[in-house]
Amino acid sequence: MTTYLLTIGLIFALLAGGIAVQNLYRRFAKRHPELGPFREEKACGSCTAGSGCSGSSCSTISR
Repeated sequence: MTTYLLTIGLIFALLAGGIAVQNLYRRFAKRHPELGPFREEKACGSCTAGSGCSGSSCSTISR
């Protein structure tokens, strides 16, 4: 039973940590607009460096 509760707690902590990192990234992108816009995650990923996204679902970023 302890292992079960520990596993549930660990999964919750990982999910909460992921959300926290995403919020920190969003805030950092707002404070540093010279580094480019905040790239929201889409179903196919961030669409950079040939991630396998189709042209219709993601726009290309020119550098």
